[in-house]
Amino acid sequence: MSRRPSSLRRRLALGILLPVVAVIAFNTWSLYHQALRAADTAYDRTLLASAKSIGELLEVRRDGERVYLRSTVLYSALEPFEADNRSRIFYKVSGFDGEMVSGFPDLPGWQGKLPDKSPYAALVAFYDDHYRDEPVRVAVLLQPVSSQAGQGMATIQVAETLELRHTLARQILIETLWRQALLILVIVIVVMVVVQRATGPVRRLSAQLRERPEGDLSPVDAPDAPREWRPLVEATNQVVERLSQLLEHQKRFVRDASHQLKTPLAVLKTQVQSARQGDVEPMQALAEIDVTVARATQVANQMLALAKVEQLRQQADVSEDAAALPVLDWAEVTRAVALDLAPLIAEAQLDFDIETAPAPIRSHEWALRELTRNLMHNAIQHTDRRLQIRLQVDERVAVLTISDSGPGLSAAQRARLFLPFAAGHPGGGSGLGLAICHGIVQSLSGSIELNNRSDDGPGLDARVVLPLARP
Repeated sequence: MSRRPSSLRRRLALGILLPVVAVIAFNTWSLYHQALRAADTAYDRTLLASAKSIGELLEVRRDGERVYLRSTVLYSALEPFEADNRSRIFYKVSGFDGEMVSGFPDLPGWQGKLPDKSPYAALVAFYDDHYRDEPVRVAVLLQPVSSQAGQGMATIQVAETLELRHTLARQILIETLWRQALLILVIVIVVMVVVQRATGPVRRLSAQLRERPEGDLSPVDAPDAPREWRPLVEATNQVVERLSQLLEHQKRFVRDASHQLKTPLAVLKTQVQSARQGDVEPMQALAEIDVTVARATQVANQMLALAKVEQLRQQADVSEDAAALPVLDWAEVTRAVALDLAPLIAEAQLDFDIETAPAPIRSHEWALRELTRNLMHNAIQHTDRRLQIRLQVDERVAVLTISDSGPGLSAAQRARLFLPFAAGHPGGGSGLGLAICHGIVQSLSGSIELNNRSDDGPGLDARVVLPLARP
């Protein structure tokens, strides 16, 4: 079961919104705890003020040798420190020896120690505890008390329930959440608008391609596309161009095939009709038919080879992995082709000379054989007495030179020689051999040239240069 491709718009939106929401959530949690600490600091100051107010109402009394602490604090004195009726304050005053002096006797005593550093100019500590099954915040103050009767250290504990603090924390949380929610909503709207505008060129380009008439392979024009989309547009244009070239090649192949095969087939039909009517001798008719069929077969084979070379060139333009081709010794291929053409060389009674050196070339075997065979066959057809083949290796290239003693080529013939169906001499063939050679050499990143020779008599040098296979 194939997965449904995800939307680019959704990817962009999620890629932007998820990190933003995570950061906002962490920021909300951090702000909430900072607000709680700020609220604790503010209310702790109120507890400290309550404890100091109680300490100011303490006095020292003497009863004989006994010095004791007395408190005249009334609970009503703590009412100004109560923020509202949602919180309650409890207190407890312990004497010099820890005895109960005033307040709520069941308030748990303080067993801790003072902090090493305190932001308050007092011997005070704050801690959380439970009193009467309710959580409370307690401030404990060590208050020095002295008079003419004596002196000592009183312990004052003031506890406050947490309703007001919790209410304030909830208000802070709610206000923080709706502000952050509003911020997320604004970010969502902005992201959707930006993503919608950023993907606009893609939608317009898609609509442009859908509205194109059938067969329109012109380059894609997207002038308003962002810079990040340019590689995609350029790659699309390259694919369209290759497809256009392929279709053009197919059209040209069909056109050329119909044109080149039409004449031999018409001649063949005429020859068959003449043979059936008895206009010519049977053996003569068969000989003429054989020549026509051989010519038509040669044209068809060469056209198929030219189409295969064009396919090879297309693959070479698309693929950059030349190392995938096999490594062949061009010297072995050259000698094998020369052996195949030996009957033609013997029939023409040519002075034949061949010299080769090992030359590893990355190529398909049929391409290298077709290249060498066409060049040799052309030289055999147009020479009158001598044929020389030299395959040499020079640095990183291999050079194949085929020299003949033929009449050579004019400037006009050389200019059109590599074009399909442009024969070098009248009646010399279909004119596809050198076009095939030119296509093969281009697919192998080499070069080919035909030069008239004038130093040792008339003749033609066909020179092919191909890069050697790298290790």
